[in-house]
Amino acid sequence: MSDPLRQLETWAAPLLAKLAPAEQRKLARSIGTQVRRRQRQRIAEQKNPDGSAFAPRKTRKLRGKANRLKRRRKMFPKLRNAQHLRVQSTADGAVVGFLGRAARVARVHHYGLREKGIEYPQRQLLGFSHADQELVRDLLLKHLAG
Repeated sequence: MSDPLRQLETWAAPLLAKLAPAEQRKLARSIGTQVRRRQRQRIAEQKNPDGSAFAPRKTRKLRGKANRLKRRRKMFPKLRNAQHLRVQSTADGAVVGFLGRAARVARVHHYGLREKGIEYPQRQLLGFSHADQELVRDLLLKHLAG
């Protein structure tokens, strides 16, 4: 966990301790849902949490049968779906991540690992940007205020 996240955690812990466990779960769920929405948007824009672009796909021939031009598609269209990008919330916090086979694919790309003889460049699918930290802080304050 990065230092700004730790600072946010120490700042929010006394405030969260005053809430009932059911309220904590409700707040964690809403924060997790908003963070997942942000992650989905960022993956659709093909950007890392620091704002840099994903490593591009390897170049390949774009002409197929009968000299037809193939379309370039964005990476990870199905990983962005709520079916694969899940939110799990408890009174202690919320977790946004991938499950099952999608988790394996995401892990290979996130860390830039080698799979089936192919080395993939690192593309950080999940991460916490400064804007995400501000979002969490604002949602927490909004929940506590009203």
